[in-house]
Amino acid sequence: MTRKLFKPDLVLKEFWRNNDRFADLFNATLFGGKQVLIPNKLEDADKEFSNTIVLEKQTETINKIIDVVKKSFQGVDFVIWGIENQQAIHYGMPLRMMVSDILAYQREYEDISRKRISEGNLAGAEFLSKFRKEDRLHPMVSVCVYYGEDPWDGPVSLYDMLEITDDLKNVVNDYRMNLIQIRDSEQYNFKNEDVHIVFDMSRMIYRRDFHSIEEVYGNKEISSELGIVIGTVTSSKELIKNALTSPKGGFNMCNALKELENKGRAEGLQDGKAQGIIKSYKSLGGTKAAAIELLKKECEISQEVAEDYIRKYW
Repeated sequence: MTRKLFKPDLVLKEFWRNNDRFADLFNATLFGGKQVLIPNKLEDADKEFSNTIVLEKQTETINKIIDVVKKSFQGVDFVIWGIENQQAIHYGMPLRMMVSDILAYQREYEDISRKRISEGNLAGAEFLSKFRKEDRLHPMVSVCVYYGEDPWDGPVSLYDMLEITDDLKNVVNDYRMNLIQIRDSEQYNFKNEDVHIVFDMSRMIYRRDFHSIEEVYGNKEISSELGIVIGTVTSSKELIKNALTSPKGGFNMCNALKELENKGRAEGLQDGKAQGIIKSYKSLGGTKAAAIELLKKECEISQEVAEDYIRKYW
């Protein structure tokens, strides 16, 4: 394995390229466990969508690459399915997802238009639109999988991003994205064991529930691939290290659990110390900027971590 493979986005993309896992994610989260997507009917699809928009004096090209895209044949036609991996909260995510869907529809519309032009025999409204009355586009279904430890506090729809009054909601179209939070996924009944283990163990690690991890997975051999994925999701270098150094095939969670528990205990102590510093400093009328500098010094943490504590406890 190369170093490049362990970039978080590449690890997660590779995990979801598997048809069994991909299908189970959609079936469990969007269809209540009903087997709508059949793994052997899934095919890889083009991930890149782009379009050129001509404005008054300039031309803009919009390009969007979706992390994992597949298509399935439902009856005589097909549906396009997409996964967007998101490790941090993004306050513009509904708009990003909407743009991806729109570009997918626009590209298919233009493909059909070119075909109709080459066929000829267009008249009236069909000539104007380069689209026959009976032509149809294929549905685009996309999900955003959020892997972060903190609960998603960003928008989940276009309405959430707008300054909009109730009387305008009847005339302004909304767009709602399908958000899946790994930290809050108990309600999903995953049938694929790999998907279940990744979601289940990641939740337990986030909750520092090491007793349950040991009870359920302590004597269970986890594949090296899953160890790397879970370590990537939870930013657990200990898991990734154990997965990389384990014999070919898999590794036992016992050693990794001890390291995870020690790390969790240390993080808990640091969290409590940071919370106390912020509470005291705030009560004395100190500024956020000064509190960040104090946190960096007293807790021996980076600027970024100190700012996270301020956002969490100020």
